[in-house]
Amino acid sequence: MNTTTTSSRPGMFGQYGGSYIPETLAPSVADLVAAYTAIKDDTAFWSELADLQRTFIGRPTALTHAQRLSAHCGGAQIYLKREDLAHTGAHKINNALGQGLLAKRMGKTRIIAETGAGQHGVATAAVCALLGLECVVYMGTDDIERQKPNVFRMRLLGAEVRGVSTGSRTLKDAINEAMRDWVSHPDSYYLLGSALGPHPYPTIVRDFQSIIGCEAYGQIKAATGRLPDVLVACVGGGSNSIGLFHPFLSEPGVAMRGVEAGGRGISLGNHAARFEGGSKGVLQGSYTYILQDDDGQISLTHSISAGLDYAAIGPEHAMLHDQGRVQYVSVDDEEALDAFQTLSKLEGIIPALESAHAIADVMRIAPTMSPDQVILVNLSGRGDKDIFSVAGVLGVDL
Repeated sequence: MNTTTTSSRPGMFGQYGGSYIPETLAPSVADLVAAYTAIKDDTAFWSELADLQRTFIGRPTALTHAQRLSAHCGGAQIYLKREDLAHTGAHKINNALGQGLLAKRMGKTRIIAETGAGQHGVATAAVCALLGLECVVYMGTDDIERQKPNVFRMRLLGAEVRGVSTGSRTLKDAINEAMRDWVSHPDSYYLLGSALGPHPYPTIVRDFQSIIGCEAYGQIKAATGRLPDVLVACVGGGSNSIGLFHPFLSEPGVAMRGVEAGGRGISLGNHAARFEGGSKGVLQGSYTYILQDDDGQISLTHSISAGLDYAAIGPEHAMLHDQGRVQYVSVDDEEALDAFQTLSKLEGIIPALESAHAIADVMRIAPTMSPDQVILVNLSGRGDKDIFSVAGVLGVDL
């Protein structure tokens, strides 16, 4: 799968993006730009990737008509793009596999990664096991505590998981430590997990995740005879959502909604809704919308879902927000928890808490639409990883 950029300037999405990095990383980033440019038209690379997407990931993932959820909402027909069925349980494997093959092409033997909810860490660990690469994953200690099953899975797959106890002890701090590692080991490959960070990562991740939208485009037309009225996806850094949105951007009749984490409320430090409480600035290599205080200090964030608990958003999302092409909304913890339980009971599908934010937004808008309209939501991951944290919130002792 190869897609084109949405900006005429490499690394820029309108005014957003760029490559704000220390000089020590400039040679490594330049090598990455050159390597990715070289493989974009390399049919052998994309053929190898396509074969592993089929035999290792299990692509294409299914499209499911959520009939009981549709009836429950009493409006539009709801379809789920089932990234929860991909190997390792989420969309993260699409990007990890693509970048893993790229790292192998570059002659790299050591992979660095960061993770929040743990799904990118698990995906990276699985790819490194497949390709015979050393794997080090940085993860905030708060995320380690609420994502214990994924920590065990990473270690079982041969990865070294390094806890990060500084700052908020979540994804932002894990990225900081991963970048410090990369500065110290420039011969390593940093396998960034979302569509953010310095150029060329937002483009690389977007391109590898666009297989979601490419598959969904054909699947929804085959299932309904038409394109959907609305696309919905949760947005942390923004990889699953841009992967779904990108192949549909040229379709003016398809509306798009990105769902951020509303957390506990609107005050700074209690949510991760960058477009509702954020402002423009630079964080971890990219100019975009970030959550910061009046002095420019990065704010603490909160979400019930570790994968959405991040202070910045990918630069392409920032551009799409300003253009009005995508509408960004937020869902709070309570709504996400209700959607988590509702989808489980009505469809026999336990969603990741991240994906539950998207389901919650679908449950809002579906009743306002007619039964002949179609919503396509990206179910970005499965909820096995979240059962301990959800049980704790619900007061269930496991």
